[in-house]
Amino acid sequence: MDRIVGEKYKLGRKIGSGSFGEIYLATHVDTFETVAVKIENSKTKHPQLFYEAKLYNALQGGSGVANIRWCGTDGEDNILVLDLLGPSLEDLFVYCGRKFSLKTVLILRELNMCTLKVFCIGTSNQITSSWVLVYIIDFGLAKRYRDSTTNRHIPYRENKNLTGTARYASCNTHLGIEQSRRDDLESLGYVLLYFLRGSLPWQGLKAATKKQKYDKICEKKLSTPIEVLCKSHPVEFASYFHYCHSLTFDQRPDYGFLRRLFRELFSRQGYEFDYVFDWTILKYQQAQRSKPQPQPQPQPRFSPVTSGRPMPMDVDRHQGDLQLHSLYISFHINSLNRSSAEMLL
Repeated sequence: MDRIVGEKYKLGRKIGSGSFGEIYLATHVDTFETVAVKIENSKTKHPQLFYEAKLYNALQGGSGVANIRWCGTDGEDNILVLDLLGPSLEDLFVYCGRKFSLKTVLILRELNMCTLKVFCIGTSNQITSSWVLVYIIDFGLAKRYRDSTTNRHIPYRENKNLTGTARYASCNTHLGIEQSRRDDLESLGYVLLYFLRGSLPWQGLKAATKKQKYDKICEKKLSTPIEVLCKSHPVEFASYFHYCHSLTFDQRPDYGFLRRLFRELFSRQGYEFDYVFDWTILKYQQAQRSKPQPQPQPQPRFSPVTSGRPMPMDVDRHQGDLQLHSLYISFHINSLNRSSAEMLL
């Protein structure tokens, strides 16, 4: 028997899972609209789904925030029904052969620096000719960096457990230091380099236990000089990491400086902010190859007399130019710390 949650969403196949629970496709029984459903057992040791729903509610209406369709309890499960978004950046990364161009990375950086001050992002969820919408999802590990009562910055602490994915965790996070805005920026930097390089030096390390693996990642990350990490890439990336490492625990980052750093690089490279990404070009090329080749038309025995001037092109019917299509990108990088959510001050 099909399971119905929220009285109107019929569960379909499972599309994801994690420590929180599972994610399913679901269909509205009346409109047949497809949505995403997150399910968490209400008896789990550290439930987080309702906390995540609270953050979504606080951010509703903001750009790049998925809409909540329903939230509640069904039997022994906590349920959160959300808009079904498009492919994740990780999906697009794989589609493009596990490497993004500098232009694509810089546009993504611009889009996510604009939202980093609004959300606290923490890699794995179409484009029009004038805009692209990046969704930041999965707020289960998000937290305030200011006390909600006093508005003071949270205190410095040590001996904290690592939260998030170790691949993108900041050096201080590995050392057990409480995370703050500087850690979000460092994690974002690792994500950008991951897309630019294709991998990070501490990927693929083997260990008997999770703790031993985290220790190996920490050791490799701390022992890799920034210049080595950023070798063969523009110096702005090394400057970015040096700036992140210069920040004190409660210091407000100069977001304007960081934006200018990469915008000037973007300009020097001669790029245009046209939202033409690597996957846009790849999809276009594949579409062009799959188009049926026109059959040669038989020539009439006697051609009509013309003026000899070229006929005007019917622009509305011409299919040769690059067409951009709507693509909603969900920016779902489980590793980012998502601790700075400035909108939640």
